[in-house]
Amino acid sequence: MSLAGRARLSPKVSLVLLASILVSFLAASAAPTPLYGIYQERWHFSPVTTTVVFAVYALAVLASLLTFGKLSDHVGRRPVLAVAIAVQMLSLVVFVFANGVPALLAARLVQGLAAGAATGAVGAAMLDIDRARGTLANSIAPGLGTGSGALLSALLIQFLPAPTRLVYVVLLVILLVQAAGVALMPETVTPMAGARRSLRPEITLPRSVREPVLVVVPVLFAVWALAGFFGALGPALVRSLMNTSIVVAGLVLFVFAVFGSIAVLLLRNTAARTVILTGIGALILGMVVTLVSVMAQSVPGFFVGLALGGVGFGGGFQGSLKTIMPLVAAHERASVLSLLYVVCYVGLGLPTVIAGFLVVYAGGLPRTTDEYSVAVILLALVALFGVRRATRAASR
Repeated sequence: MSLAGRARLSPKVSLVLLASILVSFLAASAAPTPLYGIYQERWHFSPVTTTVVFAVYALAVLASLLTFGKLSDHVGRRPVLAVAIAVQMLSLVVFVFANGVPALLAARLVQGLAAGAATGAVGAAMLDIDRARGTLANSIAPGLGTGSGALLSALLIQFLPAPTRLVYVVLLVILLVQAAGVALMPETVTPMAGARRSLRPEITLPRSVREPVLVVVPVLFAVWALAGFFGALGPALVRSLMNTSIVVAGLVLFVFAVFGSIAVLLLRNTAARTVILTGIGALILGMVVTLVSVMAQSVPGFFVGLALGGVGFGGGFQGSLKTIMPLVAAHERASVLSLLYVVCYVGLGLPTVIAGFLVVYAGGLPRTTDEYSVAVILLALVALFGVRRATRAASR
């Protein structure tokens, strides 16, 4: 019997499967975060190297999104997903056998390429099946995946053997099961010509949205820069300043990501201006609380600031997209969204690498955290000024 004649997954089960794949990919991307301290002790590299390893992933995701983001429209969702899962599994194998920084860089590069390709295909497939539920899953799953991956990794490191291997083996098994599910999932689009042409990145900014984009760019850059800092250096900050266990350090990304997802869920039906102002306000308040908590070496205070930062991330990112995308014509959406993601991933990678240099050459981790927090606050204030100015102009 041909594959077409076999039993296929129902739309509801397919949607759950796709959301779980997105969670798995983001969990895999966050799994190395609690391990950076162990890698650093074994292979004797500096925080600069840690941030470079982190930034390589961001650049690879960006390159993959821009190149493969529209490929599934032409060849189908399932083929792109199958290849992306295979490449992600390859990156996990590299992590399992990693014996130095070059292997870490290679694993993160391959992982980023897989994640970028999968993100576009999974997101589009969920929208194909159910636009309302697919949109909600696209918003919530990344935060859940990032948070659960960091926490799972920290728990396995703390309580089980083979700390630098076990989490990757667990993720390999999960991805293997999901690959089998993809084979049984019905295709949601009809393949069409133009696959090769779709690989050329297209980034244009229509005149009609130039001013709104200039308003949201500081917001996007600030919230993604904050995510990059906590992802690369957050666990090291908690462990070095506050002398806590690796599980508490693993909670850094979990708290940040989960509160970001909660903000997205609660604000999903709120007006764009309210969402973005909520995000900016939470971001500023969270950074002030973080500054005070680091100086006072307060673990509870630090996590309150972290949670507020997560709300700032969720609100700032969602509010920015809700501000721009309704103004864009259907045939321009992919290009404009690509431009916004360029801003996001440059914000995720570049400031994080700069922070790594500052940690090593300009005063250490506590001072760099203070300076980074102030920089994020200033960016948020610039964004606040831009939003208020745009609102006054619109009312006139």
